[in-house]
Amino acid sequence: EVQLVESGGGLVQPGGSVRLSCAASGFTFSSSEMMWLRQAPGKGLEWVSSITGGRIFTYYTDSVKGRFTISRDNAKNTLYLQLNSLKTEDAAMYYCAKFERYDPESSACPGGYCYTDRGVGTQVTVSS
Repeated sequence: EVQLVESGGGLVQPGGSVRLSCAASGFTFSSSEMMWLRQAPGKGLEWVSSITGGRIFTYYTDSVKGRFTISRDNAKNTLYLQLNSLKTEDAAMYYCAKFERYDPESSACPGGYCYTDRGVGTQVTVSS
């Protein structure tokens, strides 16, 4: 059974930083492409970032490029998202997810990034 458990969220001031973690189990993490999604209140699920398995490539939505960094520790089966220079618009529930396929035609796939499993999320609140 695939399990994804996020942690690390909390209240952060604008301009601050936080690191999110996602502990994965139940599948071969090291070879799996993983991603982070987020959902702000009253908005739809948004793809934030992806990282491939094996040879590492990373991808980001435009609004977080240069501020967020996705990484992974395959020895610990853990996915990370470092959030820097946080803005109020970054406030959301953040989810890690196991990538399935890219399908820009699917309304069920945020930004075209389809996933098979998703954690329950960790809340990031950005406020002074």
